[in-house]
Amino acid sequence: MKTLNELQLAKELIRFPSITPVDAGVMKFLEKKLKRLGFKTRILEFKERGFKPVKNLYARFGSKSPNFCYAGHLDVVPPGNIKDWTTNPFRPSIKRGHLIGRGANDMKSSVAAFVSAVSTFLLKNKRFNGSISLLITGDEEGEAINGTKKVVGYLKKRKEKINFCLVGEPTNPNKLGEMIKIGRRGSLTGKLTIIGHQGHVAYPSRANNPSTIIVDILKELKEIKFDKGTKDFQPTNLEVTKINISNTADNVIPATAEATFNIRFNNKHSSNSLKKVLNKIFKRISKKHKSKFKIDYRVSGEAFLTKPNKTTFMIQNIVKKITKLKPKLSTTGGTSDLRFIRTICPGLEFGLVGKTMHKVDEAVSLKDLKNLTKIYESILKNYFK
Repeated sequence: MKTLNELQLAKELIRFPSITPVDAGVMKFLEKKLKRLGFKTRILEFKERGFKPVKNLYARFGSKSPNFCYAGHLDVVPPGNIKDWTTNPFRPSIKRGHLIGRGANDMKSSVAAFVSAVSTFLLKNKRFNGSISLLITGDEEGEAINGTKKVVGYLKKRKEKINFCLVGEPTNPNKLGEMIKIGRRGSLTGKLTIIGHQGHVAYPSRANNPSTIIVDILKELKEIKFDKGTKDFQPTNLEVTKINISNTADNVIPATAEATFNIRFNNKHSSNSLKKVLNKIFKRISKKHKSKFKIDYRVSGEAFLTKPNKTTFMIQNIVKKITKLKPKLSTTGGTSDLRFIRTICPGLEFGLVGKTMHKVDEAVSLKDLKNLTKIYESILKNYFK
């Protein structure tokens, strides 16, 4: 068995223009690499009406328990205007000690680091007591309908047991070793439509202006103090993201007004408890103004927290030993696919520095890539002691 170099593998993965949900052959490529290491693999393609099909990969080495899983994604966001890049985003190059390319940071390099770490671990530990698995999706940057969520459902049906999962998302704000994510806030998006009554602006008594009503509602929503935060989570916050009144004439009171808002909430709430609070406001204010409303909700995920255990502290100590920084156990930021995986096992997130993710000239420090690979290998060594 031959070890795989993390830098070489990262370059190879970046060359695939796997802009979500397009696979571009990247799953098949990684599957071949893992088969050579002795993994049993399965490419899982899921389809759902109204969404594009997505290819995912689940691979496992060994059949014994415990099963340590590494999860991540190989889909990337669009590069934007390629002329703004100093290099072709899908032809990786090295400049000033950094690997540049789309996915270099989020998160093809982390996938490469883990596969490289596994190859080194297996070479040194031919007989270890347990299994190593990889859950790799092509739908993290997109709708997240046919990705990790569906793979988790597949694993549940097969009664495939995972004991702990590490997600390789870029978790560090500025330096490798600053932060481990042990949970995430939930995300609830609402699209509100107020249905008024169209009319002439000179005769407002003959109409019912929905803009007045939606302004009243949004003002009240922004004034809600959901909570003061918790020991592990920052306070819940609501942000209005869109206000739209489709009206082509300046002398017409519109018939409808729309607004979209998003709530990032901690584990003091669920999406259902928040919906109840919001719906009461919509009903009360609409009734007062003798109007009607429509509300469409989309839940990206519920808030969750993995209570730190011996594996969490073991990983924290390894990160500190290699980076000389003690990582903070945090729940800040957006959401991740751990929101799906946590329904079958505990887990955490640790990866690269996230400063350049989704940006032009997305990059990873070669030193960080090397150290991340060392961290991942050391985690396996200690987990299977």
